Amino acid sequence: MGSSTTRQNKKFEEALALFDKETPDRWHNIAMCVGGKSAEEVRRHYELLVKDIMQIENGQENCH
Repeated sequence: MGSSTTRQNKKFEEALALFDKETPDRWHNIAMCVGGKSAEEVRRHYELLVKDIMQIENGQENCH
């Protein structure tokens, strides 16, 4: 999410738990909870986190 604050990251985590994959307008809802981020920004942030987790699980280093 670019330059996210600790507070935004916490809100992102909470919203992610609240709005699962089946939730209509999931990324819009999460963005509204986070504040200051678009639906596209929170979706990209999520995708980067998933990629990081996959790399860690595969024993690769995370460099971003």
